[in-house]
Amino acid sequence: MRKALALAERGRGHTSPNPMVGALVVTDDGVIVGRGAHQVAGGPHAEVIAVGEAGALARGATLYCTLEPCSHTGRTGPCAPLVAGAGIRRAVIALEDPNPRVNGSGLQLLRERGLDVVVGVERDGAARQNAVFLINMRLRRPHVTLKAALSLDGFLGSPGARVHLTGPPANRRVHRQRAEVDAIGVGSGTILADDPLLTPRDAFRDRPLTRVIFDRRLRTPPSARLLSTVEAGPVIIVSGTCVGNDVPARQRDLESAGARVISPGTGLLAALEALWDLGIASIVLEGGSELHRAAVEAGVVDAVDLYIAPRRLGPGGVPWVGDRRLAWESLRNRRATWLGEDLLVEGTVGR
Repeated sequence: MRKALALAERGRGHTSPNPMVGALVVTDDGVIVGRGAHQVAGGPHAEVIAVGEAGALARGATLYCTLEPCSHTGRTGPCAPLVAGAGIRRAVIALEDPNPRVNGSGLQLLRERGLDVVVGVERDGAARQNAVFLINMRLRRPHVTLKAALSLDGFLGSPGARVHLTGPPANRRVHRQRAEVDAIGVGSGTILADDPLLTPRDAFRDRPLTRVIFDRRLRTPPSARLLSTVEAGPVIIVSGTCVGNDVPARQRDLESAGARVISPGTGLLAALEALWDLGIASIVLEGGSELHRAAVEAGVVDAVDLYIAPRRLGPGGVPWVGDRRLAWESLRNRRATWLGEDLLVEGTVGR
């Protein structure tokens, strides 16, 4: 199963909105005769590839799969009937599929066709690997990662000045993450202060990256640099229920510059649900402090990435989330990694 999980990693950054899945077909002698990984949405599923590679050797063998085989027809045909029809004798599954269109029906079909089915082997590893998909299916919103670079004394930067805290290794990791997720999000304050491009650099990405600006008052200027890069991916501006005579004109100017402006209602959860409806399965909230505080208060944070730089900014620094702190002991799967001189602290929020 660990080999199957490693195979599934081949799809990271490419399968959205589908999960990453790996599969192996193994004979009773322990020989792997079929390998498969789902590598792109709309492409063949891992089980189909593995069973196809095994051919006649699949009969009487065991299938190891990181996710329950599907039983419905989507962009591709159902996998569970194909597995059963290939003569697989036993299926070892890491994790049930929470998709309402599956949700146990694939396992049931295999059992009804006489297969010995075992569920739960390496469950935790499979759940960590497909955390995005699980949040999508269970909560019907994107998976949210809170990302921040902090000084040793816990500040984001200095007022009125653009501060680069992290070094090249940490920055490379940030851009690798941008190459994997569906979207990155910032508040309008970050746009006004830093005017960032928000594009992935020095990391391969084979699909557009959506940039989301949370801007209740439509303060984003049409001249913002990221609006000159719409060929790299859509720019969505999430506005509030603004009132004022100049709001329609500001919206028209932003849309003329290439942005899509949406007004999903009040609160960050409503905004995230609207983004989910637009096909955004994962988003990294990169700043600033107001957006991060809103995410913590709304209870929509699923993972945290903190880059701690080896410098202090002093008492005049910009605080991160103020008294709305994320308790380190409340995070699961905690890990700390040195990236050059910076320390990356990661954790997931248990649900």
